Formats: sequence, structure tokens, C-alpha cells
Amino acid sequence: MKQILVLFSFLFCSMSIFSQNITARIIDKNTKAPIPYATIKTGKNSGLISNDDGYFTLNNLNNDAITITISCLGYESETLSISAIKKANLLIKLSQALNQLDEVYISNKRPNADSIIAKVRQNISKNYNANLNKHSIFHRTTNYGHFDHLDFEIDKASEFNKQNLARANAELIALSKKVRESDAKHFTDFKGELYTLNQDSSKLAVSKATKLLDAKNNFSIEEVQDRAQKIVLTYLDTTKTYKVKTGFFTVEDSLALNDEEFKNKNKDKFELSTLNNDAKRLLKRTQFAENSLLTQFINPNLYDYEFEDVTLYNSNLTYIINFSPRKGKAKHSGTMYVNDGDYAITKVEYSYYKNRHGEKLNLKLLLGVKYIENANRGSILFEKGSTFYHPKYIKHTSGSYFYFSRDFKLIENSRDRNKIKFSIKLEGENRSKVEMLFTENSQITQSDFDAITQEETAPFKVLSAFDKTTWANEATLEPTEEMKAFSGED
Repeated sequence: MKQILVLFSFLFCSMSIFSQNITARIIDKNTKAPIPYATIKTGKNSGLISNDDGYFTLNNLNNDAITITISCLGYESETLSISAIKKANLLIKLSQALNQLDEVYISNKRPNADSIIAKVRQNISKNYNANLNKHSIFHRTTNYGHFDHLDFEIDKASEFNKQNLARANAELIALSKKVRESDAKHFTDFKGELYTLNQDSSKLAVSKATKLLDAKNNFSIEEVQDRAQKIVLTYLDTTKTYKVKTGFFTVEDSLALNDEEFKNKNKDKFELSTLNNDAKRLLKRTQFAENSLLTQFINPNLYDYEFEDVTLYNSNLTYIINFSPRKGKAKHSGTMYVNDGDYAITKVEYSYYKNRHGEKLNLKLLLGVKYIENANRGSILFEKGSTFYHPKYIKHTSGSYFYFSRDFKLIENSRDRNKIKFSIKLEGENRSKVEMLFTENSQITQSDFDAITQEETAPFKVLSAFDKTTWANEATLEPTEEMKAFSGED
């Protein structure tokens, strides 16, 4: 028995020693430009994609004879061994497939875009299935914030002496300057399994989660409001509590400087229901439910279509179809790539058409709030499994302009009911980029789905600077140069 244990330990250690990770880059053979979103197939139902800079990482390799297949729209597919990739100095050059089109696309008749889209609609049930799936996912959110204007003013300060009032105003001015000068951004990553019953019901199991942020420069409207309130409270009597009243709303909870919950509002756990809803909402962009994004794109009552060209993807002839709004309520324009063999959409790129926008709220005079969603764009990449197409990668970027002006009153919880009034006015823009990589997909049964119990929370690790070891040996989206360069304050 001891010999067996020793042998097992030796084999395990040997595998660990010789296991390796490699990071390679995919570029255009002629232009040398990086190729983003190329699919790297590592198994029958598993794989990765290259990031915006063309990079990807393969983990836990212990055999240089292992092969991978690389595919990208408009390029010839390549099947390479790990040893071949190493010999090429981890640089993979793909050749454009344009020279092959004459062999495949020999008809002189120009394809009709409307008839192609009609065949897409006819073949939806054959090509896609949103029910009873298990998706291994990696989800990344990148949030950006920029404030153009930020002003604070203490209007009434009966509870301040002159010295404390001057100090409070100085700190508020310093906070305003810091917020306006900061280019606030943070990254949230999590990996897990997403189980879907249908288009409306899913469960999520998270195996790992991180937040990469600069805690001292993590500014949102709520965070700016909280920091301003803390500054004001700092110069008041710490033995007293105060009720916050703002505009037409009254916050019944009392605030006090010695309240530990108020001091430390940072959480170390995600709500699983929130993460599940985020993943499900993104996944719905790939599905053909009623009034869904893709259903709208293939609705001829909403959009006009134009045939642009043909290309190759996995050696299959692929039509390039542009779409633009036919009616006012259609908001997007973009490009769809359609497989000639089965009329499946393999890729979609979209953005707001010209000056169209999303949700809009203008209560500037009544409530001091204005909001316009002015950016909405994305990409969806599909990959065919044994029977159906499933999403391989989703990216969606949204952005908005916001204006916020609000008066606050801190009312002392005492017989005197002393009041401190101050105001906040801010204006700026925020942007959010959400990505989801599907590293593996499989069908499940109803009983499989029923057996899954979604936890209430999932812990996450907070990072103040990029650390390449954090997600080492994990199948993830390769970090961008922006992430690698990120470093916040301790």
C-alpha cells in the first residue's frame, strides 16, 4: 500500500511539474493586426476566444502534441499542436479566406438579403435551443465613470461653529476636485455554471469571484452622496443621531458617526440572485424570445436588410447582411453573419442608429434628475455544438449621461430638531461593458435542473492592483492591457 501511495504521489507531482500554461497571440498574416474574438476550440464542447488584443491563454498543458483549432470569420481555420505554437514563438498568423471564395461562391446571381433573413426565421427552432442547458461561463463587468461637474454647498449650518464649517467646506471642495479628476473604473469577474430551464428561468453556481478596484476612487452617485454625508457628520456632535431628508423623500433610518454599519458599508459577498439576473439578462440577447433583441433584428416590419458580401467561417460560406431601422421604434443598426448551409446567425454586431437613444428621464425641474442612455452596442458570437448553436461570447456596452441635483437635510433626533442643510449637484457620464465567455456547454434534464440549489451569496476577493496569478490555471477571458496596467490606492 505504501508503494502504491508513493507511486501515486510521484505521478501527481510529475504531472504538476510538467503542467504548463502558455499565452499566445493571433494576428493577421498580412497586416500583422491583432485578431479579436477568434474561437480557440480545445475540445468537442469547450474552448476560449482571443481578447481585444488577440491574446489567449491555454492552461494545464502536459503534452505538446495536444492540438487546438482556431477559427475566425473571414480567415482560414488552423489546427495547430502546442509544439507548433511554441516553435512560432507563440504568434499565430491567420490567412484571410478571400482567395477561397471564388471556389465556393460561383453563382453570378446576387443573394437577396430579405430571402436570407426569411430563411433565418424559418430555421430558428432547428438551429437554437434555449431550454435545459448547462453553460460553464466566465463573466466580466467593466464600469467607468466620469464627472464633468460636482458642487457641494452647506446652506444652513446652525450646528457648525465657524471653524468646523470652514473645515467641512474645505473637505467638500477637495472631494469634488478628486472626483472630477479621477477616471473611475473597476472590474468584476466571476466564474461558474449557469443552468437554464428556459428563457426566463435559470440558476447560477459561482466557483470564484473577484473585484479589481481602487477603493479610494470608487465613485458612484451613491458613493459621492455617502462621502459628502460623512464629511458633514464628522464635524457634528458624535453622540447625536440624525435623520436624512432629501427632496420629496425621507429616509427613516438614523445616521450617526459612531454607527459601525454606516462606517463600513463594504460587503465581501455578492447576492447570487443579482449575479444570476445579470447573466440571464445578457444571455437573453442571444435568444429568440418574443420581442427579444435578435427577434427584433430579424423582423422585416422593423428593419431593412442589405446584402453586403460573403466570407468564410469554419470553411462554410457565410452571408454578410447589414440591417438598419425601417420604423422609428427600431433603434439599432448593424451586421449579421448567416451560414449558407443551415441559415443560422453565427455573429451579430449592433449599435444605436445615428442619434437614437434608449431610456430617457428628464425630471430636472421637479426632482433634480436627468438621465439619457446614449450608448448601446455589442457583439454576439455563436458556435455550433453537436446539434444546436449556442453562444460562445457576448459583449454589451451601455452608456448614459446623468444629471443629479439634490438638497439634503440632516435633522437632529432631539427635542430641538436642529437642522443642517447642504446640496449636491453633479453631472457626468458612465459606461459599462459586460462580457460573458462560454467555455463549455451541455444539455441537461429537468431533474438535473431541479436538483440544483442556488446559494444566497457568493464571496469575492477584492484586489487593488492586477495580479496575474489570481485567475491562473482558469479558463477565462484574457485580461486586456487596460486591466494589466490597473493599480489603485491601498
